[in-house]
Amino acid sequence: MKQDAYVKALQWLQTNPSLDELCARYPADWAAVQQEISAIVERGAAEELKAYLERLSAQAVLSQSASRNTPMNREAALSRFVRSRMAHESVKKLSFSVLAADAGATKGKLRFNLLNGYVAQKLLFSRALERKPVSLFWFRLFWPLVWQRQRLMPLVQPRGIYCFYSRALVKALAGMIASRTCLEIAAGDGTLSRFLTDEGVRVTATDNHDWNSAVQYPAWLIKLDAREALTRYAPEVVICSWPPSQNDFERHVFDTTSVQLYIVIGSRHRFASGNWKDYEQQSAFDFEEDKRLAALVLPPELGAAVYVFRRRRHVYIG
Repeated sequence: MKQDAYVKALQWLQTNPSLDELCARYPADWAAVQQEISAIVERGAAEELKAYLERLSAQAVLSQSASRNTPMNREAALSRFVRSRMAHESVKKLSFSVLAADAGATKGKLRFNLLNGYVAQKLLFSRALERKPVSLFWFRLFWPLVWQRQRLMPLVQPRGIYCFYSRALVKALAGMIASRTCLEIAAGDGTLSRFLTDEGVRVTATDNHDWNSAVQYPAWLIKLDAREALTRYAPEVVICSWPPSQNDFERHVFDTTSVQLYIVIGSRHRFASGNWKDYEQQSAFDFEEDKRLAALVLPPELGAAVYVFRRRRHVYIG
């Protein structure tokens, strides 16, 4: 398979085509999947069906690196992608109740199974719980294979992780900040500042360390509350990711005369993040929700929003 045809096929898969569309485009793969699933269902082996889905997903993930070498490898990799997607979509329609109740759920303890955890780890983390800038290309391709995706945020939020940043989002934010000085307040483990620094942004990460029982603060992250940090650094740009709801520190951003741009990454639900009373009462900035940027915050099930505050320019008439 030629490289350009392979890339186009992967891009089409990112659009999450329906099972019918997949079957129409790849009838041979569908015939193979249908035969394998039918045999498992006839045996009534729920655990076997579950293992079959996990095996297909693992093969699809592992074929990512090998697919770049030869046309034969690319064709085989694409077939694995397609068969995995077909199998997952068809099993959803089977309403196989035993499959839905995995061991973690029935015991009352929320967890990923081995395969779901493996895919999420490869997509979102560089190691352990250290986040990485996420490739949208691979995320859109593999995320539909994670059937326990609704469990991700409840699992990581107790460790101070409220979202994941795509590489495209980091680059877009770096472009907005450009050469201006930037301050991140309530920076948590400093992930966003770390990514922005790698893009050449002059950013200072600060946090008051209130969450030291849950968050591992790196040594380079400065221990300061937001008001002190704004006074000390007089930044031109301020950024804050998931400010607590009804917090008492964002108002100081609007009172800091050096600030020209304030970027908030949070929830589209007003009760979940940010101090909306201060947002609406301040008069120095115009603000809007940037839906283009919000689409680059992951995962999509999070319902994230990005709010951009730009200082108003006063026009004096003499």
